[in-house]
Amino acid sequence: MNNQPILQAQKLSYEFDYPLFNDINLELYPQETIAIMGASGTGKSTLLNLLCSLLKPQSGEVVFQNKKIYSLKKHELLKIRRDDFGIIFQAHYLFRGFSAYENLQVASLLSNNTINNELLKELNIDFVMNQGVGELSGGQQQRLSIARVLTKKPKVIFADEPTGNLDKKTAQEVINTLFRYVKNNHAGMIIVTHEKEIAMQCNKVYELNDLELRVIK
Repeated sequence: MNNQPILQAQKLSYEFDYPLFNDINLELYPQETIAIMGASGTGKSTLLNLLCSLLKPQSGEVVFQNKKIYSLKKHELLKIRRDDFGIIFQAHYLFRGFSAYENLQVASLLSNNTINNELLKELNIDFVMNQGVGELSGGQQQRLSIARVLTKKPKVIFADEPTGNLDKKTAQEVINTLFRYVKNNHAGMIIVTHEKEIAMQCNKVYELNDLELRVIK
């Protein structure tokens, strides 16, 4: 594993009407996977949004490849989000009027990367490429959204409950695909999940509880 972290959280704090967490520190290295667990309402998705640049912390900083991302100019931050960060949401945010393949073509064109047909087979969606998004099951839409993220070849994957709509067997296949991507592309991944069996397969596991991020593994 590389001795330089690809992503760091430094003393992150956030609150709404009440504090969610204080002074969170985290380091992600290339080829490493991190799982964050915790009860609903503890702030797991909020923390992920801070790490992936979608929400600005009230204090603290996120560092990506030695750059403090919240100190960057807006266009520089957008470039990192577009080119280097891959975000897998609970909601899929697919283009509803497009076919499955056209959704992947958008990611391919924006990133100048080709669509990987082997990846589509791995995710078991190669046979639905000509179907409209609205014709796909929830699980197929989830796998399509994952394929779209991986098509752009991100350096860091941020995944919010990526297996939430999937049966156990399919969930494991998807996690295996994500792990292979991280290893083969010298990338990193931070995943928020309620599923302990999935979480414990990651290199590091944390629990967000009582305003703190505690090491589980």
